[in-house]
Amino acid sequence: MAPEYFTNTLKLDKIKASELHLHYYNKYGLALRGLLLDYNPEKPIEERVDPGHFDDLCDGALPLEDLISPNPSLRKLLQDVDRSKASVWALTNAYENHAKRVLRILDVEDLIDGLIFCDYKQANFACKPEAKFYHDALTKVQVSDPSKCYFVDDNWLNVKAARDLGWGRVAHFRETGLVHVEGGQAKEIGGSDRKDSEQKGLDVITDLEQLRTIWAEVFK
Repeated sequence: MAPEYFTNTLKLDKIKASELHLHYYNKYGLALRGLLLDYNPEKPIEERVDPGHFDDLCDGALPLEDLISPNPSLRKLLQDVDRSKASVWALTNAYENHAKRVLRILDVEDLIDGLIFCDYKQANFACKPEAKFYHDALTKVQVSDPSKCYFVDDNWLNVKAARDLGWGRVAHFRETGLVHVEGGQAKEIGGSDRKDSEQKGLDVITDLEQLRTIWAEVFK
């Protein structure tokens, strides 16, 4: 729904809206972050875009119940994590309401020990792949040594950031062959970024069940 925000609220034509959306997504990891930092820079940051309005029209308007459903295999995977060895936190660039809604529909909310989200109420919130997002996550989880952290993400830039910041076990989740929308434009999953991950020695998985193998030490 974010592209519609660019056209309907910001009154940009479709081509400009698509280009700007993709630019912000690639540069900041989140279109809203780009709007807050770059759009109408002559204004104070709190006057550029209303994050709450953006969220209502974008993530808040998604018919999630029609798009996702309870995931028994994911639930079993999370149940099989040995909680004496690891806790499970969800790290997302979405706002809290959307993140909790997704977890609830997937029927895994009760298996998540904590949630790290983009706090749209803060004018200068951080998001993945910004280093501050990861530093803030460590503080909230109360972990001082990032090498003890496990991290899996489907975005190459987020994975790279975690590895560059010293997070210990980093996996790149790639459901190859599918098409998703990235920065407002359709993109086939499993392209050159998979090769980048492999060349940098990162674990690349195409099914979350593979975590049982590459992270066997934290499963029962």
